[in-house]
Amino acid sequence: MKKIWQLGLSAFLAVFLLAACGTATTTEKPEVDETPKVEEVKADFPLTLTDAVGDEITFEKAPATIVSMMPSNTEILFELGLADEVVGVNDYDDYPAEALEKEKIGGMEFNVEKIVSMNPEIVFAHESGLGSGEAGLQQIRDAGIPVFVVKNAANFEETYTTIETIGQATGKTVEAEKIITDMKAKVEEVLAKTAKVETKKTVFVETSPAPEIYTPGKNTFMDQMLEMIGAENSAADQEGWFMIDPEEIVKRNPDVIIVLYDYIETAVADVYARPGFDSITAIKEKTVVQVQENITSRTGPRLAEGLEEIAKAIYPEAFGE
Repeated sequence: MKKIWQLGLSAFLAVFLLAACGTATTTEKPEVDETPKVEEVKADFPLTLTDAVGDEITFEKAPATIVSMMPSNTEILFELGLADEVVGVNDYDDYPAEALEKEKIGGMEFNVEKIVSMNPEIVFAHESGLGSGEAGLQQIRDAGIPVFVVKNAANFEETYTTIETIGQATGKTVEAEKIITDMKAKVEEVLAKTAKVETKKTVFVETSPAPEIYTPGKNTFMDQMLEMIGAENSAADQEGWFMIDPEEIVKRNPDVIIVLYDYIETAVADVYARPGFDSITAIKEKTVVQVQENITSRTGPRLAEGLEEIAKAIYPEAFGE
């Protein structure tokens, strides 16, 4: 789905955490209590982590300069409090706002020379970009710059692992654990509310407009999210992402239609106006809802919020809306 990746593909609040920076405790200054915190972080290094392609990357210390090649990586790094360390980001990085101020290194076709000129201590690439970028990544490695390929998370548990791994690689294990704990709490809150829903709804998720309407089928992250909140994906009879004819959507007659693109201001209105759609339950019940694509597709800290927004779009009554 090139379209989906380019649109989003859907960026998060920069959290500035105080770093322990005390000096070693001496008998003259027994009141200094920062040393244990520094030693606790330093004890994590050097460490060796295996990335998504099986390469072992050794981190001698927390990297002081980082290039992020994927919006989800960037959102994790900023949420970990590494805004200052990030020196380069993907062209599509738009969250948090501070990411827009960072040097751009390109999109799917990234600028190898620019990345090398930045001389970062680590480049966080992404498994989803290997198809078109492996040769460029090898050039970066050949220039002596380590590249860590982040796994393409397929569910919440793998997203948690990704955050944990990046936290380990950057010396932000405590911060990573807090992010994961907060995400899990939000997910549990959403699941508790939707568990009370008595009537299960069928949902059609539209990720691009006519004439090339794409939707996620089974074995996609979106399909799993719908299942988690007790909704039925009306396109679950097909595998992965696929293009679907408007007539087929009419036949499937979903209770809710979720629109995940926002580059067309009239996106929702256009769905309501499609010829033949007036017989669909979602059209008759006025349940065509637009949800921000980035928070539902970027496997980072905002993913739990994305689950909540999807749940609210389908079962607003469970949230008092």
